[in-house]
Amino acid sequence: MNALPDAEFRAELRAFLNEAYPDHLRYLDRRPTIAEIRPWLEALAAKGWLAPHWPREHGGMGLSIGKYLIYYDELGRHGTGRLPDHALHLLGPLLIRYGTPAQKARFLPAIVEGREIWCQGYSEPGAGSDLSSLRTEAIVDDDHFVVNGQKIWTSMAPHADWIFLLVRTNRSVAQQAGISFLLADMKTPGITVRPIMNLKGESEFAEVFFDNVRVPLDNLVGEIDKGWTMAKSLLGDERITLGSPRQSAYAIERLELLARKTGAFADAAFVDRLTQLRLDLQALGASFRRYVGMVERGVRLGPDVSMLKVWATELFQRITAEMVELGGEMGSFRHAVRFEDTVIDVMNQYLEATPPTIYGGSNEIQRNILAKAVLGLPG
Repeated sequence: MNALPDAEFRAELRAFLNEAYPDHLRYLDRRPTIAEIRPWLEALAAKGWLAPHWPREHGGMGLSIGKYLIYYDELGRHGTGRLPDHALHLLGPLLIRYGTPAQKARFLPAIVEGREIWCQGYSEPGAGSDLSSLRTEAIVDDDHFVVNGQKIWTSMAPHADWIFLLVRTNRSVAQQAGISFLLADMKTPGITVRPIMNLKGESEFAEVFFDNVRVPLDNLVGEIDKGWTMAKSLLGDERITLGSPRQSAYAIERLELLARKTGAFADAAFVDRLTQLRLDLQALGASFRRYVGMVERGVRLGPDVSMLKVWATELFQRITAEMVELGGEMGSFRHAVRFEDTVIDVMNQYLEATPPTIYGGSNEIQRNILAKAVLGLPG
């Protein structure tokens, strides 16, 4: 794949998308359910295209950074729904780096073949952005950990087969030094999932309760009490994902379409605001490509990657707020706005842009990280 010219690679992707992606799931105004998206998940897995950034020896495509960006650009252009991707983007790369041979053999094939769905157990009540203060505890008992506590805002938990979670295994050391990384089967006795309704009326999130849940010691990834280092590397990767310009690029296309339909290009003030948004998007894209290039070269990311998450999520919000303003009274409706033969999901985009500044570490916390670790300002 990497040897193909970019134009040929893009054409092959487009042909496969036209053939395999269900037309009725294009440009949804919501996240598709597992049942809806599973045929596409299985089609990608059968093609060997489910994990573009994984090494080929682990079932991935092994794409270069250039091809990786083309891959996701084409998925965005085609309007594909989001996959259950926590294991693909977060857990898989972590297992490849830190997992035991037995863990890699057990879990990686099931992930890359689309056979098992995972969710992420990080945030807790009182320990979201300040993740190191988490309280869910795991105590060693013979050949198991016994886990007690609660996670919250756990995406896809109602449908997941497994969960990867951070737990406190040592309370006698500094907060960040006593955390471990576990893998737990969601069917284990003592795990209770309670869905949470979001702003759009969907139950993507959930609370997950652990009541004397027994997790085999073999499901510890890395060393006991050393999970924070792995979690930070995973969060760095997540901030690159959250710093992608894809959402803003799609939103600005919809904004420009809306502007053409409403005649807003005749308004010089609007054109000025749109021009600034376009420039910000171009700058974000350049910065994003630089960070992804660093990852590809094996460069360890510093705390400055937090800037990418702040930039991308707040740009997405500014674009969608402009859409609502431009949509007028129609922009406040939950359903899509129809202009002649064109349908524009104004309010859906606005609601999609609301949570990203909070999840993945709130932007206030990201600014604190930048202030302390990058600018050297006092705490």
